[in-house]
Amino acid sequence: MRRKKNTGSLEKGALEVNGQTVPVKIYRERRYNVRASIGKQAAILRLPLGMSETEQRERLDWFQQWLSKTLKRNESVAAHFETKTYKDGDTLLVGKRSYRLRICFEDRQSHSGKLEKDKTISLKLSRHDQGDSLNRNIQHLLSRIVAQDFLPEITRRVHQLNDKYFQRPIQAVRLKYNFSNWGSCSAKRNINLSTRLLFAPDEVIDYVIIHELAHLVELNHSPRFWKLVANAMPDYEVKERWLKEHGGKLGF
Repeated sequence: MRRKKNTGSLEKGALEVNGQTVPVKIYRERRYNVRASIGKQAAILRLPLGMSETEQRERLDWFQQWLSKTLKRNESVAAHFETKTYKDGDTLLVGKRSYRLRICFEDRQSHSGKLEKDKTISLKLSRHDQGDSLNRNIQHLLSRIVAQDFLPEITRRVHQLNDKYFQRPIQAVRLKYNFSNWGSCSAKRNINLSTRLLFAPDEVIDYVIIHELAHLVELNHSPRFWKLVANAMPDYEVKERWLKEHGGKLGF
């Protein structure tokens, strides 16, 4: 990995860890200690200003060892940095549903896709898009198409759980390509769920739905809120742990 001089700026790069390429961000800033963490898009190392080249090299070696242990210990973290690629003829498994991918590249400026009656997802992709950008755009397309297929089922489940435990009005149910959270309940009483949840077991999906429905009653995470969740799902903590342990592997 290329090392820059101590300029106080951000350095971006990548490290090979356990045979996996991990994107890395190194911050040199006014601080007294060294800190390593896992961010949404990269592993992060924060170094104090004024470190010598030898000290920086030692800290980078320590950081790589820390990453290696972290990725071995938590498979969810390792999966977080895996790049999924798709090719024509692949099978995409989402929950209990199976989709066959038909991918063709054309001389076009944008991408498009649709779900055929035989559960084939047909993608028409621009041959001008490549690399990480292409992978991200394919993931967005797949998420949107699969969300449309699952939305009626998820909407029914939201209303079933609401009628059983909460009996509160709901404006709409939406599936979104979202990485910042598993779900949300808006002030307009919209229940929003991440399409990544579609890869989770049904009981885990139910937990997130119940969690968001409880916000129709309590717009906070107070003890009263958690009592509502526990009344509807006494073992909800088991589902929370499952998401923490396996959530990084969920998604397109």
